[in-house]
Amino acid sequence: MPVRVCAHPLCAIALCTLRDRSSSASAFRDALTSLATVLAVEALTDLPLVPVGVATPLASTTGARMAGKLALVPVLRAGLGMVDPILRLVPEASVWHIGLARDEQTLRPTQYYARLPDPGAIARALVLDPMLATGGSAVATLDRLKTVHPGPIALLCAIAAPEGIDRLNGAHPDVRVFCGAIDRGLTDRGFITPGLGDAGDRQFGTAE
Repeated sequence: MPVRVCAHPLCAIALCTLRDRSSSASAFRDALTSLATVLAVEALTDLPLVPVGVATPLASTTGARMAGKLALVPVLRAGLGMVDPILRLVPEASVWHIGLARDEQTLRPTQYYARLPDPGAIARALVLDPMLATGGSAVATLDRLKTVHPGPIALLCAIAAPEGIDRLNGAHPDVRVFCGAIDRGLTDRGFITPGLGDAGDRQFGTAE
């Protein structure tokens, strides 16, 4: 499935701050909040709705509510910074968690935590991870998520590498990807270049 790259000016502004090595942790978090908000709006343009009656101060009319619920699935820990801005847009969304750690030698992800309750009336899920690099974490997350949610899924990320996109499309061609930019590629250590560094360390102030 083709990747949708955000063309909104606010995405470009946020990405500039995310990439800037001099940005503080707080500035990085603020920029990630802005970017996640715009990406979520784009990813939810076809959100299914049901009509409902609404009484205004003057008359009765028809409004709309979501048909089913939305699940947000941040990939720990970097994806946590993308949760709150989307919850502001959709306060009734559920938040599920999948924790993955990447082995820096093999570059393979290992799951260390998962909290995926009964999906119930979930209409769709948004997987949140600032970086789609090798694609290993994304594929592992989607493999696990699809065991409880076979419905529509989209992946939201700040930046993506061509290698990660190819791997994701090969394993999960039905998953839509919304990103701020597609970068040149990966280093020999599996980091996106030009990239933005380690998104988890930068947003939580743990970079060495």
